[in-house]
Amino acid sequence: MMTDSCSLMSFPVLIEAVLLRKSYGARLAVDNISFKVKAGEIVGLLGPNGAGKTTSLSILATLIAPDAGDIRIAGIDLRAAPNSLRRKLGFVPQSIALYPSLSAYQNVETFARVHGLTRREADARSIEALQAVGLRDRANDPVWTLSGGMKRRLNLACGMVHRPLALLLDEPTVGVDPQSREGIFTTIRAVADSGVAVLYSTHYMEEVERMCDRALLLDQGKVVAEGTVAQLIELAGRHPRMEIVFKRRPLSGWYDGLPGVIELAPASDESKITLELTNLRQVSELLERAHNAGGQLLEFAMHSPNLSDAFITLTGHALRDITTEI
Repeated sequence: MMTDSCSLMSFPVLIEAVLLRKSYGARLAVDNISFKVKAGEIVGLLGPNGAGKTTSLSILATLIAPDAGDIRIAGIDLRAAPNSLRRKLGFVPQSIALYPSLSAYQNVETFARVHGLTRREADARSIEALQAVGLRDRANDPVWTLSGGMKRRLNLACGMVHRPLALLLDEPTVGVDPQSREGIFTTIRAVADSGVAVLYSTHYMEEVERMCDRALLLDQGKVVAEGTVAQLIELAGRHPRMEIVFKRRPLSGWYDGLPGVIELAPASDESKITLELTNLRQVSELLERAHNAGGQLLEFAMHSPNLSDAFITLTGHALRDITTEI
């Protein structure tokens, strides 16, 4: 369940990017993007492959340096105190970063020690992190024996074992089975509910709709829009659509007089009509008119506007049109 946006208003900003810019030769990967993520908030970074999601997260994770721009994590400026900033930060990369010959516990404990925890702290936190991702019973198994979904969950445990205030996730569910996916979702929501700011990169619309309190639509290195899913759909100006199949083409003008109802481009099948509605309250009136239109209504289907519609409207193309991730 997503956090009520009103309850987040007074929460501190834990992730802040200001006018980030990064080029690879002539290719501009990140084009002056700015955003904030508050404590307890999950913000989706949504865009096609090639939109600049991985580059943006790599900059925030201090893995690559931006050409310009500022980063603050939990109020710490990257330029002023990079080591202090990194201790507040957790990063889970898209590529699984584990030691195959070590056990699940040894992997998590190694990352805990790298982040400066004492041996006793690392031991306790490692067990806690494994429990959180549902791998406590596989703690002593070598990583190479784990399934792909288990490795993804272990990757997440390694990124959050030191209890960061800000957590960066780059496509954390790629290639996982449904059970592991649900486990990852549950873990991430619990982490956010504990007060961590989460930036969640994905190209799966349904993950943003389900998981995120807000989303940033990223395209060609730019933030083209941001807001809740409902706000983005409203911003795109999309309306409900009704698809009606008749046995034969009905009389023309059968839906005339209903405010805002328009017929979209006709399908190749003349017995199928797609209408755009102003709102769902018009459905009952349209069905009654369709029954009386002389075409013998066979079936109908409704399509409510969704995030995919909004993305196409705001960017001019579908989410997977671009194929090279940067």
